[in-house]
Amino acid sequence: MKNQFLITFMCILFVLPAAAKDVKISFYVNGKCGMCEERIENALDVKGIKFADWSKETKICTVKYNSDIISEKEIHQIIAKLGHDTEMCKATDKDYNNLHHCCHYKRD
Repeated sequence: MKNQFLITFMCILFVLPAAAKDVKISFYVNGKCGMCEERIENALDVKGIKFADWSKETKICTVKYNSDIISEKEIHQIIAKLGHDTEMCKATDKDYNNLHHCCHYKRD
């Protein structure tokens, strides 16, 4: 009985901290079309990001990531570098102008 308790306790001790590093966020990202969707999701295929989905209908990007490897700010910066404004980071005019003409969204 003691061994079973010890094994259970050790599993909890080692499994919970690993799971706690995973964070799921959703935030607004400017964009217009399927090309934007593909660009955003492909750019977020990096170490530390486990899942990324951007909806062209809602303009919401949902990302599940390991906060020990990548930060929320870094995720926003990756997207802004593509030319897409986010809630946290605005793309430079140069990066925005490099988007395909059909991807040019109305900027604030």
